[in-house]
Amino acid sequence: MLDDAAAALAAGHPVVIPTDTVYGIAVVAEDPAATARLFEVKQRPTAAALPVLVADADQAFALCGDVPELARRLAERHWPGGLTLVLPRRAGLDLDLGGADDGTIGVRVPDHPVPVELARRVGPLAATSANLHGQPTPPTAAEVVEQLGGAVGVVVDGGRCEGAPSTVVAISAGGDLTVLRAGRIPPAEL
Repeated sequence: MLDDAAAALAAGHPVVIPTDTVYGIAVVAEDPAATARLFEVKQRPTAAALPVLVADADQAFALCGDVPELARRLAERHWPGGLTLVLPRRAGLDLDLGGADDGTIGVRVPDHPVPVELARRVGPLAATSANLHGQPTPPTAAEVVEQLGGAVGVVVDGGRCEGAPSTVVAISAGGDLTVLRAGRIPPAEL
């Protein structure tokens, strides 16, 4: 099934994948047509930027500019896991992930073998929860398919996925931390 998912991603198709938090819809982050299709499938406004799932910290930080020491410490402590770091983007990195701020990028190493292996095979994945915008995320692959219909190419069934979403924190170039969304990791543990 991972071979089919990797082939679909490489061809620009959205793929439903299990993660350590909830089911997600993913595309290759470097493919602007695929990210546009992801916004369309989810019916997500482009004002809401897409985070990027990566295989490891090296792949994450390759997308970023100067990575503040605090971000490295948090990644070391909480990756793989439910922490998304919003960091300054690497100069010249031209990814169309939506949102108003193209000077930053949200990156996460999930604690689940499927997205990690797919990111190893095809590169960083732009991803979002596998539901229509504003709807609850279904906990099973079958319910995701029911909600999204035939809008996705491949669905990787990983059993029930019903964890809390990732905690999202922004860390400025100066090292200031702002919690953008409380989630799986309590802010007190940051």
